[in-house]
Amino acid sequence: MTFNRLIVLFALYATLSVGVAYAQIDLKDLRATPDTNIVDKAPAPVDQLNNIIVPIPNLDLEVDYWKHWTKFGINANQAAFSGNWNAGGVNSVAAGLLGWHKSEYNKNNFQFTTEIDLKYGIVRNEGQLAKKNNDRIFWDNKLAYKLSKSWALYFSLTFESQFDVGYKYKFDDELGRELVSDTISNFMAPGYFTESFGLEYKPDETFSVRFGTGTARQTLLINRERLGPEPDYGVEPGKEFKNDLAFQLTANLDRNLSKNLNIKSRYNLFADYNDIGDPDHRLDVTLTTKITNLVNVSLGGIVVYNSDEAPEVQYSQALALGMTYTLPR
Repeated sequence: MTFNRLIVLFALYATLSVGVAYAQIDLKDLRATPDTNIVDKAPAPVDQLNNIIVPIPNLDLEVDYWKHWTKFGINANQAAFSGNWNAGGVNSVAAGLLGWHKSEYNKNNFQFTTEIDLKYGIVRNEGQLAKKNNDRIFWDNKLAYKLSKSWALYFSLTFESQFDVGYKYKFDDELGRELVSDTISNFMAPGYFTESFGLEYKPDETFSVRFGTGTARQTLLINRERLGPEPDYGVEPGKEFKNDLAFQLTANLDRNLSKNLNIKSRYNLFADYNDIGDPDHRLDVTLTTKITNLVNVSLGGIVVYNSDEAPEVQYSQALALGMTYTLPR
């Protein structure tokens, strides 16, 4: 009985071993062989690649070497009092027009700048004649060649005059009103042309100083017979032209002190080589604050010393509320 069981177990073991062997053979046959052709495939030759041409549009770009700035506006002042105003006062009205333009050309080391400044204003007080409170034509042209970052050789041509007639006034007691007593100035009476050559120091775009070692200025009194005897502006009696050779120093400042506050000033010294100890001086200063993009308040002052016009210092001052339009915006 025991022997027979052993034979049966042996036969069963042999049968299972053979079955497992056949099963392993069948599973090996089902395995997929990896495809190695991807690795072994030769790369495509470069000459078979297609070139793609991307079209580039013609932008037609040009370099603009010019810059332009323009301002024009109107200023006004007015005061009115009732007939029983005990504190005293005079009804008055004043209005002024202004225009300013600047163009600048920069290319390599060359620079050309032209600037024109025009102002005209009238004030009328009750019981008096209308009078000018501002009258100026100023046109400056400068050609410069840079020697370094801050220094340049320059040549400039400047024209200065006024639009309207300037009078002296007197009060006539018999008539009880104000009258014109004399004519003291007019358009091109005087008129100044100034040519200057020298060195310019310009450390930044807001400040510059010109040293004009070779400067000539022509003073013109056109239609001199229409003027009174004084002032003669240094021109000899009977003549309408005078030429001076001089040293000139000109300083310009145009700087924003804050976002809405700007100061602009110009100082000019003109020292005639024939009388270098008595130079002419002129200082123009304007302080402008912006209230809105159009409305501003300006405080301006002018100080002049020219012994050919007057033996003492001349000055004027004006405070105005106005509207100014600026380009570019």
